[in-house]
Amino acid sequence: MTNNRPEKTVGRLKSRPQFLAVREGEKRRGSLFLVEVLDRKLPDAEPRVGFTVTKKHGNAVERNRMRRRLKEAVRLHAGFAMQPGHDYVVVARRDVLTAPFDQLAGEIAARVEGKPKHRRSQPDRSRKV
Repeated sequence: MTNNRPEKTVGRLKSRPQFLAVREGEKRRGSLFLVEVLDRKLPDAEPRVGFTVTKKHGNAVERNRMRRRLKEAVRLHAGFAMQPGHDYVVVARRDVLTAPFDQLAGEIAARVEGKPKHRRSQPDRSRKV
């Protein structure tokens, strides 16, 4: 699948303090992963991304496969949407391993762009009955 969008340079989060700082930011939940976003208030800095796959999601081979799938989905479909001066951490769930790549790529692009997931409307509970 070819992508006509220009690729944008995206940096990497490498140290534990960088990952921990992003945990204080906004959380965008999805069915396949969680995306944590932190605005560093540096409009000229390139966006940075990090990936987390915990040991409860399988052995090293499976965790590395999940990480590689996420990295490729970000590279092809979400890097262009990352805001300058923001850090992103993608925390994988087990379903990343078996989900179709098109579904994975579409969801990661939506979460990075900040689109909310479609939710059923809740009844208005502020009124007294």
